[in-house]
Amino acid sequence: MIASEQKRFDGLYEQHLRALKLQGYSASTIDVYARAVRRVTEYFDCVPDQLSVDQLTAYFAELVDEHSWSLVKIDRNGLQFFWKHILKQDWSWVEIIKPPRVRTLPDVLSVSEVEELIGVARRLRYRVFVLTTYSMGLRLSETLSLEVSDIDAQRRRVHIRRGKGHKDRLVPLPDLTYQALRELWARHRHPRLLFPNPVGSLERIRQATGPMDRGGAQQAVKAMVADCGIKKRSLFIPCAIRWPRICSNKA
Repeated sequence: MIASEQKRFDGLYEQHLRALKLQGYSASTIDVYARAVRRVTEYFDCVPDQLSVDQLTAYFAELVDEHSWSLVKIDRNGLQFFWKHILKQDWSWVEIIKPPRVRTLPDVLSVSEVEELIGVARRLRYRVFVLTTYSMGLRLSETLSLEVSDIDAQRRRVHIRRGKGHKDRLVPLPDLTYQALRELWARHRHPRLLFPNPVGSLERIRQATGPMDRGGAQQAVKAMVADCGIKKRSLFIPCAIRWPRICSNKA
């Protein structure tokens, strides 16, 4: 792409990021929608506003062959936002690409499977992270962002802030999970976070400004699943696990 076109794209791209932020999209959605614009730009090596319907149709045909429908749908939505809000062109993207609707019921892990899953974790923080996520039916990001002030010990409930749809909600806190969170917090004693970024000494952990890395947590869970040989995909189970079995000396 010549320098003048690159400069023009950079301007449109910055508008795209700003518009996504002003529309209230989450950081993760902004990231994947922005990536969709960068991907199509790199593929054609030109500013996207020069692309025709035929070119986009061919692009998505190749995308379907090489990637999952989940990624295809995200890219379609990201480009649709870009065309509508930045390029001011309201195309019918359904005519270009329409990912199939797939409705599946989640598998449910048995108590013994969850005990096995948590038991293979080498670090207490990952064991408590998995237990907290499973027992309260939380999303990964919701668990990571939990703070000490979110825990209502007296009423045994947790305040989940800005969950899906940027909505708050109250979730019942099982006694086992409360006990596990207390055990973890007693190790690091961070003044605000329940799952602080575990970098360096305990003193540095107490000074952490953010939670555990999302990618690191995902990789830890995948490793636990692989070690157990569990094939189910669900992350929610009824909680009846004995806490002494999942304790560890390492935070």
